[in-house]
Amino acid sequence: MTDQQQRKVVLSISGVNKTFGGLQALTDINLKIEEGMTHAIIGPNGAGKSTLLNTCIGRITPDSGHIQFEGKDLVAGFTPHAINQLGISRVFQTPEIFPELSILYNVMIPAFARRDGSFKFNPFRSLRKEKEIEDEAMSLLEDFGMADERHHHAGSLARGNKRRLELAMCLIQHPKLLLLDEPTAGMARHDTNRTIELLKKIKLRGMTKVIIEHDMHVVFSLADRISVLAQGAIIAEGAPNEIKGHPKVREAYLGSAVL
Repeated sequence: MTDQQQRKVVLSISGVNKTFGGLQALTDINLKIEEGMTHAIIGPNGAGKSTLLNTCIGRITPDSGHIQFEGKDLVAGFTPHAINQLGISRVFQTPEIFPELSILYNVMIPAFARRDGSFKFNPFRSLRKEKEIEDEAMSLLEDFGMADERHHHAGSLARGNKRRLELAMCLIQHPKLLLLDEPTAGMARHDTNRTIELLKKIKLRGMTKVIIEHDMHVVFSLADRISVLAQGAIIAEGAPNEIKGHPKVREAYLGSAVL
């Protein structure tokens, strides 16, 4: 049996359809995300990539189909918060941070929510647990090169650094599945390359990742497998070297040099 056959399917998407008004945003999407893999989803603007991720975290309910995470059907009544508690975290296209709070506390807050089950104040939370979370948050900020700015307001950060901050906020939750919607958008090439190296380190820990990304340098640096969306449907899927020369993919990108 091959290594691929032995891998556990963490996320299974089957027969998912979604329309907005008269627009068919997703058409019969079937996708399997395997444990420990980095699975990229690429495609032209408006292909349905972000819509697909939103169905996986409960922000959008598909019209039909099933989305199963470790055997649990996420379409069957799970709220976004409950899905997060199951072990799915997402980095959004537009960073979702707490701008008036410090960078350090931004990273700590999701850990409290993950362990306590809510963002509510817990008077029984021990100081020792809080110190453990602070130490872990500081370690992440050091990895991201943001430790010296830890007491600055998160709202003061440049867009690229806000995206790295949100990634740190996800990682402190120790997700089983990390969904990244254009994680390097707005970053300079130096910061993009640094983020690529950080995501490679995460992969060594065995974390499963789904990445939406327009920067093909990022995609081909990280992806084990690539699915291509065009007009709401998957038109190709395979290893990076298979996707590079795929005729349907080149047609979808209108011969763009990005591939």
